[in-house]
Amino acid sequence: MSFVDEIEIIVEAGKGGSGCVSFHREKFIPKGGPDGGDGGKGGDVYIYANASLNHLSKFLSNQYFKAEDGKPGKANKQKGKDGKDLIISVPVGTILVDKENNQVIGELDYPEKKILVAKGGKGGLGNYHFATSANQTPMYAQSGLPGEKKRIFLNLKLIADVGFVGLPNAGKSSLLKSLTNSSPKIADYPFTTLNPNLGILIQEENQNQRRLLLADIPGIIEGASKGMGLGISFLKHIERVQIIVYVLDINSMSLNEDYKILQAELMQYSKELLKKESIIVFNKIDLIHYDTEILNFLYKNFIENCKSFQSNIETIPVIFLSAKTKKGIENLVKQLFLMIPIPSYAEILMKKYNEQENNRK
Repeated sequence: MSFVDEIEIIVEAGKGGSGCVSFHREKFIPKGGPDGGDGGKGGDVYIYANASLNHLSKFLSNQYFKAEDGKPGKANKQKGKDGKDLIISVPVGTILVDKENNQVIGELDYPEKKILVAKGGKGGLGNYHFATSANQTPMYAQSGLPGEKKRIFLNLKLIADVGFVGLPNAGKSSLLKSLTNSSPKIADYPFTTLNPNLGILIQEENQNQRRLLLADIPGIIEGASKGMGLGISFLKHIERVQIIVYVLDINSMSLNEDYKILQAELMQYSKELLKKESIIVFNKIDLIHYDTEILNFLYKNFIENCKSFQSNIETIPVIFLSAKTKKGIENLVKQLFLMIPIPSYAEILMKKYNEQENNRK
């Protein structure tokens, strides 16, 4: 199924139940007063952040959601049953926008956060509320009020500590797999990943455990920021990462041009992206016959060629590695944990999860 990160849905809260018209009838009380009960309230609609989801594809088959209506009131002043609330699950990082006024309703920025998006209608009053000295037998009751109905735009922006960007076939998915336990779909051909992939990087050190959430952003091509290829669909997912890792294929004949394309596309989408901290990775060193002298030459040549469009290029960490053989991977791991302060986003998520589990016990 294709990756979906934007979609519009319609939500409708439940209608309130009607009030009841009834009169008390009991042996020896032939002319009891009005006793029609109130209608139940209509169910509310909530949207809920589910950590197990990472796309909105399930909404392709259904874009209309309605909560349960309230039940009518009954005799003997019995209130009708309230309608059940409806809870719609979406991925963490989803922004909710009211299409009526284009106002942001809220953002589901951590797991199990829940936002009320449509209120259920109030139940109608039963006829006993309307008895007066002038009208002791009211023959009417209120109808329930309709629930709110809204068109809501769901806009998913993945949240991660680190985002991998690179041209197709640079080896981002393989790198994610080497660093984490994720199993992204990987193939040896020059086409981009179709879906962003997430994985958790864990570091065990001195009996302490640290975590980072990594995101492999589908491959960018030149012109992605103008809508060419798949890149434009995924550039927004880089907005929330703390560090951008530029993954370059060391076998490319134009490393500096590849890097320049990536930077240009990010800048065209948002200049703020280039202000983020970054690391440059030269991947696939297993495919060349290299020694320290060759790597130093490649590094110096790359730096000199990049100075024309990035003055601070010498301050950016550059790491040589092979995602396939894992040679040099430990250097990247150390650099990532060095650059990301405690707590990371992944560590915040884990803390919230543990707190929620303890509250359930």
